[in-house]
Amino acid sequence: MEKLFHIFEITAEVVEILRAKQEDVHFHDFEELIIVTEGSLEHYVDFQVEIVEAPFASYVSLGKMHRVIPHNDLRGWVINYQNEFIPDSKFNFYSNFFTSTSIPISPNGCTNRFVSLCEIINTEYLQENPDLSTIRHLTSGLISMIEAERKRIIPIENTVKNMQIITFNNFLKILEENFRRDEDVSFYADKMNMSERNLNIICKNNFQKSVSEIIETRKLIEAKNMLIRSDKSVSEIGYELGYNEKSYFTRVFRNKLSITPTQFREMTRAMIS
Repeated sequence: MEKLFHIFEITAEVVEILRAKQEDVHFHDFEELIIVTEGSLEHYVDFQVEIVEAPFASYVSLGKMHRVIPHNDLRGWVINYQNEFIPDSKFNFYSNFFTSTSIPISPNGCTNRFVSLCEIINTEYLQENPDLSTIRHLTSGLISMIEAERKRIIPIENTVKNMQIITFNNFLKILEENFRRDEDVSFYADKMNMSERNLNIICKNNFQKSVSEIIETRKLIEAKNMLIRSDKSVSEIGYELGYNEKSYFTRVFRNKLSITPTQFREMTRAMIS
């Protein structure tokens, strides 16, 4: 993608074109935000497949291996942008820890507000000389609204919810500093001055994953990046990420992605070439 920003509506005609093209799995060199208001799609991100039903918003970050198979009833909007266009979004931060970020949207006024904002962004984008500063602010606002919607669905009352969100984000920051080490849940619980049970509850509430699942996902996201972008051996990569034995690293990788690290490297490099 050469442009800094691109937006388009998912109409019946667009769905027909996409289904006819049967797009292959590809690497993203941009950030992508998909807002689905009707229908469903099959979402393929880094060898993981999920079918997602409307209404929802989904974020796919730079560098992910991606494919979308739209169902005939799919409707909504797609926004693509270069990382430098909105470099500090919350979704970009979360992308280090989760393969994809799909957030259900309440089928009430929220969906209508998202659609209205996409229409305003699109109107500015289609101007002869679009104001990128305006588009940036509007898109950042849209991302903030989606993040606010994610917070609303956390199943606890507001006072506790706000504290848990802060704690969860602090955990992710500590994880980012330490994920290459061979540390378990107790290490992070001690760093947070709380019990393993409470830290697990907070992680489950915020992203429906346990602490150990988030730790493992962060390691594997980094492993995939290193397999694609470096010439280090599988053993070296595993060791750098706290796996002291190649066989254990390979087993964890295969259990999560259904292929070995070597197979992943061969497949992705074949796609790139």
